[in-house]
Amino acid sequence: MQIGVSAGASRMVLAAIFVVAGVLHFAITDMYVRVMPPYLPWPRELVMVSGVCQVAGGVGLCMPRLRRAAGWGLVLLLVAVWPANLQMYADARASGDPLLGVMLLLLRLPLQLVLIWWVWKAAGLGRR
Repeated sequence: MQIGVSAGASRMVLAAIFVVAGVLHFAITDMYVRVMPPYLPWPRELVMVSGVCQVAGGVGLCMPRLRRAAGWGLVLLLVAVWPANLQMYADARASGDPLLGVMLLLLRLPLQLVLIWWVWKAAGLGRR
């Protein structure tokens, strides 16, 4: 007996994650702005742009004609937002946050690689 998730179901879950995450950029903007690295200009605008890109990428994964383009866009987005994840970890560590929270933020950093792999597979980026 094989237990698994179909490629289509996996893609839909991934798309939903990106759409929800993108919408959250508009619902709780200030939280995202606070984790922006201080060296980046226009933090609020960058949060909004990344939210739009996440929603567009999630929707694009559901559309066969746009799937590969959406996949490439999401891979690039995941690389681009990695500094904000690193900033969250650094800020939590510097402010003396509880160890569990700091460790969870540290573990989140390699999660970007898992998400990139998932997008790669879901969008069929390894195929011609």
